[in-house]
Amino acid sequence: MTDRWTDEQLHCVWKGTVVAIATRHADATDIRFAVNGKPVWIAMPNLAWVEHKRRTGYVITDYLAAQTAGRYLQHAIQSGYDNGREMYTMTIDEVLEHANAVVKEAGRTDNLPSLPVINEDLRPEDEMQIHLPGEPA
Repeated sequence: MTDRWTDEQLHCVWKGTVVAIATRHADATDIRFAVNGKPVWIAMPNLAWVEHKRRTGYVITDYLAAQTAGRYLQHAIQSGYDNGREMYTMTIDEVLEHANAVVKEAGRTDNLPSLPVINEDLRPEDEMQIHLPGEPA
């Protein structure tokens, strides 16, 4: 996609999904993308999973979470929303809105593309460049 302010072509790639309770003590699930190689995180509140299930009877799958965060990122980039941030935090309502739009566009969640295995020979924490203090790098 194209950055609204700079006209720079941006290539966005899903890199991983992390439950942020353990990594940054937040009640959220973080979806990581590489945007032209730079990390961009979309934080989705875990209560959105509960609310989505309550409203629709269906769960937010890993595939739906990645697509929902990707759609949010696309809208943020195209609208010029605070270009250049490393982390964006979605509200529950934003998660529900984008998830519903993704499902509506796909028709069903099983029509969503699967998440790729980035590199079977590389530990996820190395691929995502996440290391907790005291962990070997």
